[in-house]
Amino acid sequence: MIRLDGVRKTFTAGETKIHALDGVSLEIDRGEFVAIMGQSGSGKSTMMNIIGLLDRPDEGAYLLSGRNVASLSEHARARLRGKAFGFVFQSYSLLPRMSALEQVELPLIYQGVRDRRRRAAEALVRVGLAERIGHRPTQLSGGEQQRVAIARSLVVDPLVVLADEPTGALDTATGHEVMTLLSDLVDQHGMTIILVTHEPEVAAFAHRTVRMRDGQIIEDTGASNGAIARSAPIDESAS
Repeated sequence: MIRLDGVRKTFTAGETKIHALDGVSLEIDRGEFVAIMGQSGSGKSTMMNIIGLLDRPDEGAYLLSGRNVASLSEHARARLRGKAFGFVFQSYSLLPRMSALEQVELPLIYQGVRDRRRRAAEALVRVGLAERIGHRPTQLSGGEQQRVAIARSLVVDPLVVLADEPTGALDTATGHEVMTLLSDLVDQHGMTIILVTHEPEVAAFAHRTVRMRDGQIIEDTGASNGAIARSAPIDESAS
């Protein structure tokens, strides 16, 4: 479903060029739970941003469900991003005056969905917050706020949920609860989740771990014999 082939991304800091991604190739299938690990500066967040269409590669191809999306216009990228991806970040990004239900409705308002209240309520039930629908963020614990954020990511029925350090602001016990929820979404509902983390305890919930260093994949537990995953040449007619 997701395929990166020879992706490169370079940033410039003064006169120094930083190769955030240096020829990365990777495939992720529907229903996988993948943890991307690496120290700060390894390229994991850059890869997450490219997968989520928040950034574009300088070189290489990115196929999403067989379509080469690397060179889409900004408008097309924004439309596809809103439909194909749900995002969960370390900060919950909840609006203080809105109830949990209203927070989850927001993406559907932007998409012009009519039955958004029903769908938002169903998403909150799905993450175990049936009794917290009317509560505002100050009335919710940190773990409950992150569950609201997860429900908000699910309500658009995304192809992929991208979670960037989702337990970073939580204590160990609450973080474990959130990761168990994400794991259940994969195992019981067939969600595809890509998780960025530097914590082995968090990555252990995933079924597959991709380790990065200096903009390259150095290990992929989903590849045969522990080898680094590589893609075959792209059929340009697919795009």
